[in-house]
Amino acid sequence: MQPSAFDRLSEPVRKWIWQQKWKSLRDVQEKAIPAVLKGGDVVVSAKTAAGKTEAAVLPLLTRIKQRVDAEGGFAVLYVSPLKALINDQYRRLQPLCEACDVMLHKWHGDVSADAKTRARRRPSGIVLITPESLEALLVRRGNEIRYLFSSLDAVVIDELHAFIGTERGMQLQSILNRIEIEAGRDRIDRIGLSATLGDMRLAAAALRPGKGYEVELVQGEDQGNGLKLQIRGYYENQREQPTDGAEPEPDEDTLEGQVGPERHGIPHELADDLFRFMRGSRNLLFAGSRERVEMYSDRLRTMCEDTHLPNEFFPHHGNLSKVEREDVEVRLRDDPRPTTAVATTTLELGIDIGDVETIGQIGPGFSVASLRQRLGRSGRRSGKPAVLRMFVIEQPPIRGRHPVDRLNLGLIQSIAMVECLRANWCEPPLPAGLHLSTLVHQILALILQTGGTRPIPAFKTLCERGPFKAVDRALFASLLRCMALPENKLIEQSPEGLLMVGEYGEKITESHEFYPVFMTEREYRIIHETQTLGTYPLESPLMPGETLIFAGRRWLVLEIDDAARVITVRPTRGGKPPYFSGSGGVIHDHVVATMRQVLSGQERYVYLDKAANAMLEDARTAYVEMGLDRSCLMPYGEGVLVLPWLGTRKLDTLALAFQNKDFKCVRFSHAIELQECTLSGVETFLNSIADGEVPADAALVDRVAKPIIARFDYCLSPDLMRLVTIFERLEIDALPAIAKALVEVDR
Repeated sequence: MQPSAFDRLSEPVRKWIWQQKWKSLRDVQEKAIPAVLKGGDVVVSAKTAAGKTEAAVLPLLTRIKQRVDAEGGFAVLYVSPLKALINDQYRRLQPLCEACDVMLHKWHGDVSADAKTRARRRPSGIVLITPESLEALLVRRGNEIRYLFSSLDAVVIDELHAFIGTERGMQLQSILNRIEIEAGRDRIDRIGLSATLGDMRLAAAALRPGKGYEVELVQGEDQGNGLKLQIRGYYENQREQPTDGAEPEPDEDTLEGQVGPERHGIPHELADDLFRFMRGSRNLLFAGSRERVEMYSDRLRTMCEDTHLPNEFFPHHGNLSKVEREDVEVRLRDDPRPTTAVATTTLELGIDIGDVETIGQIGPGFSVASLRQRLGRSGRRSGKPAVLRMFVIEQPPIRGRHPVDRLNLGLIQSIAMVECLRANWCEPPLPAGLHLSTLVHQILALILQTGGTRPIPAFKTLCERGPFKAVDRALFASLLRCMALPENKLIEQSPEGLLMVGEYGEKITESHEFYPVFMTEREYRIIHETQTLGTYPLESPLMPGETLIFAGRRWLVLEIDDAARVITVRPTRGGKPPYFSGSGGVIHDHVVATMRQVLSGQERYVYLDKAANAMLEDARTAYVEMGLDRSCLMPYGEGVLVLPWLGTRKLDTLALAFQNKDFKCVRFSHAIELQECTLSGVETFLNSIADGEVPADAALVDRVAKPIIARFDYCLSPDLMRLVTIFERLEIDALPAIAKALVEVDR
């Protein structure tokens, strides 16, 4: 008879479990403990609060206690995406590690230099660390890496989904590969933990690039305590409409503000409901942007003051000081007073804030994975279900609305997200791109770590063995030449062929800001003449000549300055614009396809309130009246409205194809509006693409703005930036199938 998972743990670990008075191990722990004890790479996925951390740490502590021939050095690296998560895990794991007589270290930017020095001098046990601190350790202490990590038993990557397909994830994979090489190890076990993984095999490939098929997959089946869910609908506070059909002239507030709740205020009914549902309890309210977080926090705080109650509503976002954020976290976790944190995405990951009663979300959000992660913050206590309320704001049903507004797409997307969640679907991890910006960073880091390296060994370390496998030798050589250009001077080469950090590279690498590869600010200022209208999150391809909808008006894009992050515009006419906040976010094809099913179907959704039900019926009626049940193309004004029901990347690519053919194009929400054209002209163009007449990649990309999305995008040559845009930000190969589907449906 095989020993149970509990029986296979070491005595100190079993003793600690008994002391906690656990009745049994969780499902994910029963499955993960044998897999981790066996050795090798493992992905562990289960719902939030299912015990994934212990599923990895309990068997790893057992492995540490069973080692008899281990030399000095850290035994386990536990990599976490946030300093706050590390502080939280340290507090949770310290009693367990003390019971097992294993050292536990935390290592990030807020940890004292003395504590890090003590850990370096006598490395042992488990170290909790961020990718940036791990990078700094390799760069600054390259000669100590073998001493610190030669006996490393395993690496745990917490919140694995937060790294997959991102620049930061590529950096972490590269760092772990460099540690293996420097420590003289073929491989060191990697254990990825995540609550939201849409495709476990893609996650395995991300954990061990090139050898994902060797990764063992562990899926926890703990169903939790159930879910209470509601979507509530609200109409935006109605503003005065012109009576003569003319477009209203913008006033000063129109030009400086933004469309939507930020500009027009929170609907009174929504504010009352938020106050009613959340006052007197512990909640998280995800409000979207920093501006919305501040707006909702202020409105709810004012309502507390007006009713002579102590404030219970506090903002939480990345622009606040560390002290202010931690005060909110501690109050949620340790303070019995009612508290609601109004947050961006900062409380989405697994920081321990105790059990909250309700999760609120303004609008649909952009991913099912994010929704699932947020949902896991509630319903942690036995017998208490998770509670999720989504609050959706739509335009009032008044005469003269734009056709897209009639479809209430915010509500439809919210329903689609919930239906995907109920079907246990979430977005699969993105496949690895070129990530040339992060490769630039890693070349500089490798040079600093080694004191200088040659091109071929660098290529073998970073690309051949490392995660940048999409980069071949020719592209790597082009990137090195680009880094050495006089305008970049990131690297230079000695007469002996050794790569060294160049003049500008030294200035960059000497700063503490060198270690992160991610960028937090990606917004462009929109300027009309000398007036700044606001900021716009430019994460999608945009080109001069395109029409932009912003602040409730249409604007013709005159010029895009990527270096200064400025979009110069002038007003343009063209009828009443749709409601569109200009907020960024990449939506998956499957979500948009589900939206179409919601609109075309007859299903009733029991989780909609009365207002949301009425909005759904209005949207379904409009969908049929506009003929969208028969065609994705409809004449509108002096042009054509295209609703192709595509995810963000495919929609952007289709819009670029139209622009390349000199169509006057406006992209918004889930639609493309083409101006001054005929339906037959659009159909002719789509038929040509369906027949294989696809525009050349370069033709689509050359005139497009190249937003500095990644850290070192600014130093890439036009040719390299074109490759990145084609490879990572568009889906040009999908154009024939997209066009064929559109014309076939139209027929």
